Amino acid sequence: MIRTAFFLIRMLAAWAVVFFFAALLWSSIPFVGHWELPILLACLVTAGFVITSVFAHVDRVRLIAGKIDRESLGNRQRRRIEIPFEAGEAFDLLDAAIRELPNIEEVESARDSLQVRAKVGRTDPYGHQKHSAWNPLAWIGTPRNQLLATVTPQGDSGSVTLICEPESPSWTDWFRVDDGTNLENAEAVSRAITRRIAERRRREQAAVVQTEVEKELTVARLSLLHAQVEPHFLYNTLASAQLLTRSDPARAEQMLGNLIQYLRHSLPRDHDELSTLGAELERAIAYLEILKIRMGPRLQVQVDVPDALRGLPLPAMMLQTLVENAIKHGLEPRTAGGTVWIRARQDGDQVAITVADDGEGFNTKHSGTGIGLKNVRERLRLVYDGAASLAVVANFPSGVAATITVPAAADAVRDEVRHG
Repeated sequence: MIRTAFFLIRMLAAWAVVFFFAALLWSSIPFVGHWELPILLACLVTAGFVITSVFAHVDRVRLIAGKIDRESLGNRQRRRIEIPFEAGEAFDLLDAAIRELPNIEEVESARDSLQVRAKVGRTDPYGHQKHSAWNPLAWIGTPRNQLLATVTPQGDSGSVTLICEPESPSWTDWFRVDDGTNLENAEAVSRAITRRIAERRRREQAAVVQTEVEKELTVARLSLLHAQVEPHFLYNTLASAQLLTRSDPARAEQMLGNLIQYLRHSLPRDHDELSTLGAELERAIAYLEILKIRMGPRLQVQVDVPDALRGLPLPAMMLQTLVENAIKHGLEPRTAGGTVWIRARQDGDQVAITVADDGEGFNTKHSGTGIGLKNVRERLRLVYDGAASLAVVANFPSGVAATITVPAAADAVRDEVRHG
């Protein structure tokens, strides 16, 4: 009540000064100046409008802000809003929030200077009043508000300074109220920014959850694919070794030695631990050596991987998947067999690992389902966050060449799936 009383007294005093000088002028008019009733009625009518407007303004401010203080009662509102995004993103968010205000007009955005200016039509919260034309308070100022918002860069965040005020000089605040419209605009922009920040956070959290789910699904698919291949491969290898023990014990021993080497590199590892190109190459060579014993001269292998690249971090089973595809879809269907090449080269900050064959090529009959290659692409996307790729092209003069390109620097590799 004290703040309301002071606010009312301030406005009545301002109007009293105006009518004091008006009375002096009135009294100086010949013949009619001695009639005091007109000026007295004008004073009483104006005082009535001032009192009702002040109490209506105070009640509306209390409804909007939930409190009454000097800042909330003022016609000119200032806000400082911290946005946890870089200045450009903060400006875009602020600009969108301002453009959503009701009765927004003449929005001017300057992205380089990080400023937004706008005019806002002032809607009478109590509807059109029949006596408004006789209200002296309505004769002062303009029926619009204005906004000025500026984004100040602060490292990885942006600080917004928002000013909401009447489109009239500050002296008019002594004679009229804005019915809380600028307070309402300032609160609306603040709420819109808060809502957009929260929505952005929800999308980011949903993306993180989706990424974790994708990682888990990819690891599960790879595990399932591995589980489907391993028993079949082990059965055929052990069956072949059993037959060779009778006819060629030396080759049987060689096959079992390669199988042990293959299994040693196939032991489960932690989900967040990457393998290396060297370890994956040893597994692939052991696999190919076993197949060379089974396929005989139908299979030739050429490996060209520099020692300097063998320590390159690489997700497990990727090289193995490409080698298995080359055998299954490229060479096994051919009566004459063929050659598998494994090659690695560094070009700047990228390393290209290629598995090529001179087999059937893109033959629809032997092309398979593509699940293995799809899993490799998914794993590359999740582990390297778009910094790696898989390209599968026709080899010349026949066959297929599959190339994995990954970052050469170890610190460029993201942590592999932690929750898979």
